[in-house]
Amino acid sequence: MRTRQPIPPKKSPRTGSSAKPIVARPPSPSPVGAEVREEIFARLRAADPEPKAELVYRNAFTLLVAVVLSAQATDKSVNLATAPLFAVADTPEKMLALGEERVRDFIRTIGLFNTKAKNVIALSRILVERHGGAVPASREDLEVLPGVGTKTASVVLNVAFGVPTIAVDTHIFRVSNRIPLFVAPTTDKVQAGLEAIVPEPYRLNAHHWLILFGRYICKARKPDCPICPIADLCRYPMKTVAP
Repeated sequence: MRTRQPIPPKKSPRTGSSAKPIVARPPSPSPVGAEVREEIFARLRAADPEPKAELVYRNAFTLLVAVVLSAQATDKSVNLATAPLFAVADTPEKMLALGEERVRDFIRTIGLFNTKAKNVIALSRILVERHGGAVPASREDLEVLPGVGTKTASVVLNVAFGVPTIAVDTHIFRVSNRIPLFVAPTTDKVQAGLEAIVPEPYRLNAHHWLILFGRYICKARKPDCPICPIADLCRYPMKTVAP
């Protein structure tokens, strides 16, 4: 007759030898106030008075195409592909004449190139048929174009038409929640929040300042806090220190 072996007691997940240590994260700080926001953007403007988009474009149409192509791709990779493409097709009419297969060949080095080639041809056709070949300056008209969402429409409105929108990508989303300027769980909510609180004199260029700041200084894995122009104003509790 077999005897049952006693079942050893379970180790606590907090004290067992194989358990990973639990690291308490500091609570999220409250957003900075109006005076600090003003100072933050004043410093960003002083560091870069005339910020420019890093995507290379020739007109509103090529800007629209470049932003559509930039989804899940770097600006550098898009610029490499669009330089020869825009040399032969910088209007919706020329893009349609080029055709989907040739557009696909030009952008083959960009992620999701098959879908993006279809979208570029489809949006070019809509621009020709509904807008006389012009890029509309209306968010509603932009967002119904294939491959165009809230962020793309906001970039085109801001850069091509001077509308003070703030297109929130991963960089701006991180920066806004990290400083924090405005805290929210989605890009749409961060965009609405920023557009409501960024001081008016800075609103037109805020998109560029924040995206470049997030791309080159306030980076995701290891922000360059020692060289940050607003480090003393930022409330991020996990700043990096100088070596």
